[in-house]
Amino acid sequence: MEVAIMGAGMSGLSCAITLEKHGIKPTIFEKRNRVGDRFVNGEATFSILNRPIKDELKYLKENYDIHLKPTDMVNKLVVHSKNEIGCIDGTIGYVNIRGRHENSYECQLERQVESKINFNSTYEYEQLCKEFEYVILATGDGAYACKLGNYRCDLTCTIKGATVEGKFLTNIAHVWFNYDVIPKGYAWLIPFSEKEANLVIAYPDYPNNIRLDINTIWEKFYNMACRDLDESFRITDRFEITRYMMGICDKPIIENTYFVGNCFGTISPGLGFGQFTSVLTGIYSAYDLCDLDKYEKLAKPLFKNYGNSINLRRFLENLSDENIDLITKNLDNKLLDKLINKIISNESKLEVLKILTPTMKMWNNYKNEKL
Repeated sequence: MEVAIMGAGMSGLSCAITLEKHGIKPTIFEKRNRVGDRFVNGEATFSILNRPIKDELKYLKENYDIHLKPTDMVNKLVVHSKNEIGCIDGTIGYVNIRGRHENSYECQLERQVESKINFNSTYEYEQLCKEFEYVILATGDGAYACKLGNYRCDLTCTIKGATVEGKFLTNIAHVWFNYDVIPKGYAWLIPFSEKEANLVIAYPDYPNNIRLDINTIWEKFYNMACRDLDESFRITDRFEITRYMMGICDKPIIENTYFVGNCFGTISPGLGFGQFTSVLTGIYSAYDLCDLDKYEKLAKPLFKNYGNSINLRRFLENLSDENIDLITKNLDNKLLDKLINKIISNESKLEVLKILTPTMKMWNNYKNEKL
């Protein structure tokens, strides 16, 4: 069986590892000169987004023999709203490194792959489709899925971030919701060492936001983050992504072509990131090729989870700063604190997004009717 994998990111490499374990050696094509994105950045996974699975990394290791080592476990998420600060405590997820760093998830996966990766590849999908029996599209975005009429784009986002130097605890992450500064968006700080972290803003490209100057938004947020964390961060690297599509494909397979990773639509529109889902799509496509299971069946929960996540995104956008202040303040409410921490903890299997989706839909409909 001749299988081409277009893209050596998390989904493509996970597909290759799984295929190799079942006797199929794929040919991997990567347009860049090495594994990993062009910049190093910190990301996070939170188990609340992937329920009923409690521990994503343990699940991948025990079920698929794929091994990923995080930077640290998140034991505290600090939430900053316009006028309040609240905390979620407990083992709620992991922080990890992405990109060119030797300990990034991509580089960890590369070390588990036996097949040769053809770097600096100029192959296009059309050529691979002719030369190989099957093609895995793992290109890192929905562009090819769009070209094939197999992608629903729900929104596009602008993302701007920097690597900053300071003093960090790697088990503590921060997130900001302040619509006066980042309209309908959010920001985060995720450490990937005790001395370095990623500071990032992300917001949807709605008409009113497109009119704004991204550098002005960034400067306001950067100053706010320095003030909130009592640090004078030194910026050592910067990156910016504009009009990044967030959506999902209509079908995981069309004829001889499999859509995985962000070409499938694995980024969570609600809170961003999507490493775990990206790995799963790579594994599931390999299982289909090896006749171990059907990708369409395995992907059904991923489609449902995406639907819940897009409802969360709309819900957050329909909140006011006052609403977010109230939610943030109640994170440390004496009556609710322990309950919230328990529900969000890795120990819980409660499918919070699924349970809250009907309520979020009602709120979204109510807000839309008022417009």
